Amino acid sequence: MAKRKNFGELTDVLEIPDLIGIQLDSYAEFLQTDVASEKRQNKGLEEVFKEVFPIESFDQSCSLDFVNYEIGLPKNTMVECIRTGKTLAAPLYATLRLENVKKKEIKEEAVFLGEMPLMTDRGTFIINGAERVIISQLHRTPGICYERVRHTSGRSLFSCRIIPDRGSWLEIQYDINDLIYIYLDRRRRRRKFLISTFLRAIGYESNRELLDIVYGLQTLKVSKLLKFDPEKLAAHIVVETINDEDGTPIVDDKDNEVGRALEPLTEDMLLILKGEGVTEVDVVDTSDLGHYFIYCLQHDPCDSRDEALKEIYRRMRPGDPPSASNAKLLLKRLFFDKKRYDLGLVGRHKINQKLKVNVALDERTLQDTDLIEATKYLMRLRSGDGHVDDIDHLGSRRVRTVGELIQNQIRVGLARTERLIRERMTLIDMEEETVTAQKLVNPKALVGVIRDFFGRSQLSQFMDQTNPLAELTNKRRLSALGPGGLSRERAGFEVRDVHSSHYGRVCPIETPEGPNIGLISSLALYGRINKYGFIETPYRRVNKSKLDTKIDYMTADVEEGFVIAQANAPVKNGKFVNNYVMARTGGDTIEAPRENVKLMDVSPKQLVSAAAGLIPFLEHDDANRALMGSNMQRQAVPLLKTDSPLVGTGLEAIVARDSRAVICARDSGIVAASSAERIIVTKDGKLPEATSNPKKVQEYILHKFMRSNSSTCINQKPLVKSGQRIKKGEVLADGPATQDGELALGRNVLVAFMPWCGYNFEDAIVISEELVKEDVYTSIHISEFDITARDTKLGPEEITRDIPNV
Repeated sequence: MAKRKNFGELTDVLEIPDLIGIQLDSYAEFLQTDVASEKRQNKGLEEVFKEVFPIESFDQSCSLDFVNYEIGLPKNTMVECIRTGKTLAAPLYATLRLENVKKKEIKEEAVFLGEMPLMTDRGTFIINGAERVIISQLHRTPGICYERVRHTSGRSLFSCRIIPDRGSWLEIQYDINDLIYIYLDRRRRRRKFLISTFLRAIGYESNRELLDIVYGLQTLKVSKLLKFDPEKLAAHIVVETINDEDGTPIVDDKDNEVGRALEPLTEDMLLILKGEGVTEVDVVDTSDLGHYFIYCLQHDPCDSRDEALKEIYRRMRPGDPPSASNAKLLLKRLFFDKKRYDLGLVGRHKINQKLKVNVALDERTLQDTDLIEATKYLMRLRSGDGHVDDIDHLGSRRVRTVGELIQNQIRVGLARTERLIRERMTLIDMEEETVTAQKLVNPKALVGVIRDFFGRSQLSQFMDQTNPLAELTNKRRLSALGPGGLSRERAGFEVRDVHSSHYGRVCPIETPEGPNIGLISSLALYGRINKYGFIETPYRRVNKSKLDTKIDYMTADVEEGFVIAQANAPVKNGKFVNNYVMARTGGDTIEAPRENVKLMDVSPKQLVSAAAGLIPFLEHDDANRALMGSNMQRQAVPLLKTDSPLVGTGLEAIVARDSRAVICARDSGIVAASSAERIIVTKDGKLPEATSNPKKVQEYILHKFMRSNSSTCINQKPLVKSGQRIKKGEVLADGPATQDGELALGRNVLVAFMPWCGYNFEDAIVISEELVKEDVYTSIHISEFDITARDTKLGPEEITRDIPNV
């Protein structure tokens, strides 16, 4: 491997993680093949099976339950699949338990559910002989989001959206009259109700209950209230109309009711009440949240739960006769049924975090407390407390990796299979002895969904295999497009723009130049995806201006408010040298006192992606030209004679290793044999015998002159000789566009910046004939052409290079 001299003053405190880990880790978590079936966590494939099963027949006479699943071995190797045009997949078997309630019989058997595509160690899938990559999708996180919208009158109106992972969106919004409405369907704006109507419908029937859950009831002594100042008094609202001992409302000398429900207290009112012998008053204090919920109650046409349910049903189903029971069922299906509505783990986590509620993470449907606290936060916003959310902040956007995308497709396939199983349970006589789980399950729906996803989905792409960097970038790409995402026609400037929360998570440089600018981006070098799908970046901990050895991975919303120093801040003996340090907080760059600094970047490279990180002296480049440079590196074809750069950035070897273009040793040992086609490594350097333990022998098969997806040539050449001692991780063989284990996309040629008789006007280049003679820029391209020779009436056709009649 090439040895480089490092002229950098900084040493990285953290190794760059495996650059295709985003693909490998996600799919491994989804399948959990290396985990025993009884120890599998409730995620990925296991979670989908448990969601769909058990399946009961319509008459509940029998049920089909899920026990576990197993993934078999693939029929063909990766190379065989590429050569023969097959899919690299393994059979998926689910052990299902069929229970007949009437006969009290239980049958258990393994059922074949189709072929599950397997991921190669390069993070790709081989579908019909072609390598494909599933792009990770950056989408809006499920949860809760508060916004400020400008009304045509110029007033700011606040609104809140509860966005589930699966199910109907729900919006709570102020109107121009300060009434709070809830929208149950964002596409049909007529489906709106006062928030008090909706809360009545879900079980809070009386005004007293509603006021208690929103404001909290208080019982106050009338004598003490007389000492309140008028402003404080006006914030106290009477809960129910105050009656005298006979049960009739108390009136003043003008025959007006005193202490009417939902009216603010006044001094005059209190004096009359005291005169009537009233000692206590039930009130609510609106000083924190404002009178807005009181206005809703005053305008609410419904007084009971049944009325509220009928009102909702009348608007949701205009043609049907309204009934309370039907309305209850409708609401349950919309927001409270696990099969139809799912906030997801992320949605529940975000709601708990925003509203400071403590609902268990496995409660994935909407809870009453969610609606109540969401309304209260909205009222606080209107009163000037709290803040609206930035939808372009990476705290509000998450990544759907390959595992989650396939999980969503399998959920669709299993839902179709569930319907078919129920129908078969009805059609087949379940009393027969021959009825088995295999007869009930038809895997065609599931197989079709998987095939469609890998073959036709916008997020399943034919891998760019021009060179190792193009491969790597393709696997680390983040797309805001695709199903459930944005469309390039509707995406505005804000969503495409670089955001301060992208720092260390999404590369601000690498993005396409065309209509997809800002919608397709790349994961930064140190970025990783956490269990909720948010991008984390590492920071060194700083304690009293001293650097700690601990590394903290933080999401964009957690790092808000911290003062973070740059990685190149002068440090001596683990302490900042200068009293003031260049730092950032939020989106601002500041000069902060070193005592205020709590975190520090781990490396100056953590800002950029792999492609941008390969540009030397990147800080001197114009951002637009750096973007073009990042994209153009991916277009370099592998040359016949490779040449690693004289001036590198230190990423060349890492990119070559993580793209899997070069072959690295799995373990240390001695090379027993090295040829153009294979390398054998053993502990003692002797060739293995027939009786040798295969686990102690490392055999590496080299790819020879294979055609890549981009029609370039994949050829691996050994770098080691027989008898050579090697260490774990050492490079054994070079691949395309690599030299001595380092990425080598171009050649180190002598360049003159000078005019030459006008031949190099603008972007024209004059090259020396020697470059052609010496094969400096020669590359191999492999194309495949098919021709058919048919048997015709005149005899069989002949394939020849001769031209007829010439």
